[in-house]
Amino acid sequence: MNFARIVIAGTHSGAGKSTVSLGLMAALRQRGLRVQGFKVGPDYIDPSYHTAITGRTSRNLDSWMLSHATVRDVFRRAAGDADVSVIEGVMGLYDGKGPLSNEGSTAEISALLDCPVVLVVDCAGVARSAAAMVKGYQELDRTLRIAGVIANRVGSEGHFRLVQQAVEQVCGIPVLGYLSHHPEMEIPERHLGLIPALERGDHDGLFRALGAAVAATVDLDAVLALAGAAPPLASLRPNAAGGKAEATRRTSEGGAKARIAVAMDAAFHFYYAENFDLLTDCGAQLLPFSPLAGDPVPEDADGLYIGGGFPETFAADLSRQQGVRTSVRERILNGLPTYAECGGYMYLTEQIVDMQGTAHDMVGVIPARVSMQPRLSGFGYREVTGVAGNWLVPPGATARGHEFHYSTIAYHGPQSFAWQGGLAGQGEGYLQGNLVAGYTHLHFASNPAVAQHFVERCASYRAAWTGRQESEA
Repeated sequence: MNFARIVIAGTHSGAGKSTVSLGLMAALRQRGLRVQGFKVGPDYIDPSYHTAITGRTSRNLDSWMLSHATVRDVFRRAAGDADVSVIEGVMGLYDGKGPLSNEGSTAEISALLDCPVVLVVDCAGVARSAAAMVKGYQELDRTLRIAGVIANRVGSEGHFRLVQQAVEQVCGIPVLGYLSHHPEMEIPERHLGLIPALERGDHDGLFRALGAAVAATVDLDAVLALAGAAPPLASLRPNAAGGKAEATRRTSEGGAKARIAVAMDAAFHFYYAENFDLLTDCGAQLLPFSPLAGDPVPEDADGLYIGGGFPETFAADLSRQQGVRTSVRERILNGLPTYAECGGYMYLTEQIVDMQGTAHDMVGVIPARVSMQPRLSGFGYREVTGVAGNWLVPPGATARGHEFHYSTIAYHGPQSFAWQGGLAGQGEGYLQGNLVAGYTHLHFASNPAVAQHFVERCASYRAAWTGRQESEA
C-alpha cells in the first residue's frame, strides 16, 4: 500500500522543526488534504497541536517503548486513509536513547518506515556553513535518505538564496524553502491551559498564519512529491486488523466486558491513543468524566483510569471539588480497580503543595504529600517490572514508559512500591489492593497484556459487584 509520508527532522532541539511541522500540516490541510500527524518519542504536547490542526488524532512513534513491528502497525493504522502523513521528529535527527546508536531517534523511525527526511536547519548567521552542517548529517548515516532541506530563521530571501546555492552544490539535495523570523508566530505556551485553549480554538489564528507562511515560502508541491515517492509499505497484517474487528464486533454485539471511567479534562489529558485502542480491543467501554467540572466517578464504572496532565496548575479547583474527591476516594477504598499515572498519581495523594508553598487537599487514598519543584525531578524512559500483588503488571512481567515531572513525593511511613524500575532502577509508585499508581506513563502497546489485565480485573470486579447486589436482593 502506498503511504505518502515525510519526516520533519531538526539538526538540534530548537532548530524549528515544530514550527515547520505545524505550518506544513496547516498549509496542507488548507489545500483540502487529509493530513495525519505523528510525533517521534513519548511527548504528549506536540501531538495535541497536531490534532488541533489536522482534525485527526496524532500518534506517537517511539522505537524504544514499542517494538519495531508495533511502530509500523501504529503508523499503518493511523495513516491508512490519509492523503499524506507528516512525522515530526524529536530533538536532533540522531538523538535518542543514548549517544552510541540511533535507538529511539528520529533517524531510527525514518529507517523503520522507509521514510524520506526533510532536515530543518537553523540558518541564522550562516550561509555556506549550512552546507557543512547538512553534509555532516548525510555522512553520519549514509543509509538514511535526507531528501531535502528547509532553512529556518533566514534574514531575507537573498540570504535564503545563498544557503540554497551552497547546500544544493555541496550536498546534492534540494532546499525546499525557508521561514524567516516571525515573533508573532511563536508556538504558544506549552503548559498552562494548553488543552482548553486548543479546544476553544484560541490558537486557530496562529495555525492559519503558520500555514500561510509555509505556503508562501516553502515549495509544497515539492514536499508532496517527496512524500509521494516514499516506497510502498505492506498493508496491515491480517491478524492485527482481524483482532481489532473481532474486538469491536464482540463489544457491539455482546456488550462491553467492563466499563472504565477515564478522567479527561484540562487537568488530566495525557494519554497514549493506543492505550485506549487496546482497552477497547479487549472489550472495555470507556466512560470519560471531568473531575474539574465536578463529575463524580460514573456509578456504572467497573474501573478507573486517571492519566497525567497538570493537576498542580488546577490544584485549587480540584481541591474545591470535594464531592468529586469523596467519590474517587470511596470508590477506590471499596475496591474499584484503578490505575493512576503521574498527574493522576499526584491527585490521589493527600496534598499537592504548589510553587508558592500553598497546600491543596487532594483525594487522600495514597499516604503521601506532593511538592512542586522549580526543576525537573524525574525525566527519562523507564522499564518497569511488576512486583507481588500487582495485577496490572504482574510479578516478573515488564512494560515500558516515560517519566516527566516537576514534583517530588514524600510518604508517611513505608511505601508499598507498584514496581521496580523507577529512577536508577529503584522501586517506584504505590500499590494497595486494586490501586496501582506511579509517576511512569506506561505505553500499553509495549506489553499489550497490560490492557488485557486491566479489563479482566474490571470485569471480575463487575461480576463480584453484580453478584453481591443479586444476593442482597
